[in-house]
Formats: sequence, structure tokens, C-alpha cells
Amino acid sequence: MKRLLAITFTLASGMVLSASAQTAAPAPAAASAASIGPAKVAVIAFQAAVAQTNEFQRNYADLQKKYEPKRQQLTTLNNEIDNLSKQLESQGASLSDAERASRSNAIDNKKKQLQRDSEDAQNDFQNDMQDVFKGVASKVYDVMSDFAQKQGYTLVLDASQEENPVLFAVESVNITKSVLDAYNTKSGVPAPPAQPTAAAPIAPRPGAGTAPRPATGTAPRPAAAAPRPAATAH
Repeated sequence: MKRLLAITFTLASGMVLSASAQTAAPAPAAASAASIGPAKVAVIAFQAAVAQTNEFQRNYADLQKKYEPKRQQLTTLNNEIDNLSKQLESQGASLSDAERASRSNAIDNKKKQLQRDSEDAQNDFQNDMQDVFKGVASKVYDVMSDFAQKQGYTLVLDASQEENPVLFAVESVNITKSVLDAYNTKSGVPAPPAQPTAAAPIAPRPGAGTAPRPATGTAPRPAAAAPRPAATAH
């Protein structure tokens, strides 16, 4: 049977995070040649830092709760399709051609409705995810910029890019955790309670009986293509 798309409220949204991150950080201020001294370079996994902040994890958990009723609605519709399909299969031989065709059409219409509703919900979720990520990313950038300037770094490279110029870096120049800790302290948002990792979501299909369930209370893993933070120079 044709597989139907349902809400996968996870980091299929990674694509959204990557896209939104491109506009999350402001352009760096230009520095005059005279103000640039010996280079001091740092690296950061910027998108990972954003996704691991207490604030983002809290907001992400809230977003999942917001979409839980929709997930339940899609699960109910998917189960209804499953039950109707089983009934048609078991009773088909005793039905008239007209009744069999009528039930088959009703199932097809419900499948189309599930497809439309799933796609609409996924698009809405991704738009909300983009807003959540951008809101936190712009503030993390400010903390990163301030940290880099105070530590005397003249260049900050994003080591989480799929294609990035960082081939090797000693741990001492990785400022990801320092920026993450600084942001969590500044935001004042406490760490969310630890939650067991949920199983990976599975797109439902007629007969599957369940719709995908998002991981609860945990932030999504950052996508491979992470945002490139602006280089900071003095």
C-alpha cells in the first residue's frame, strides 16, 4: 500500500535549522588592517551549541507539546483507515460490487485527507521550528561574539559545517562548550529534566496503526549543514 506522510516532528527540521541559521547571525563588523594583530583562531560547532542550550531545549519541548493534539488526530485518522481497510479485506467477498466500490472510495478519500493534513502540519511545525531556532541563534551569536572578543580571538570558524576549512584543531581552541555554558548562565533557563530517548519516528501507512511520535524533552540533533558563524576580528 502507498505509504502516507505523517508528522515527523524531528530533525527533518534539521533542514529548517540550517536554513534559518543562515539569517540568524548578523554580519560581522569590518576591522581595519591596523587593528589586526597576531591571529588567534577559535572553532565552534555553532548549530550544535544553539540546539543544546537550555532555552532551545525548553522551547523545543514546548513546541512538541503544542503539536501533540495534531499528532493524536493524525494517529486516530490513520487507525480509522487501518480498520476500514481490514474490514473491506475480510468482508469484501460478501459485499456487492457497488458496496465494495463505495467503501474503497471512502478509504481512498481518507488516505488523501491524511496526506494533506500531515503535510500541512509538517509545514506548520517547520515554520515554528525556524522561528524558535532563529530566536535563540541570534542571542547565542551575541554571546559568542562577546566571548571571542574578550578572549582575544581574531577569527572564529564553524567546525560543524559539512564542507568546512577546519581539517584539524586542538581542543583548546574549541569554544563550543564555553559559549554554551556562558549562554545558559546569561539566559537563566535551567536545564530540562533528563528524558529517555524515544525511538526514531516511523512514517505511518495504512495498516501500520501508529503515527510517528516525536522524541520528548530532548532537542533535535543538529543537521550536518550547520550555520556558519561570522568571523570576529579586532
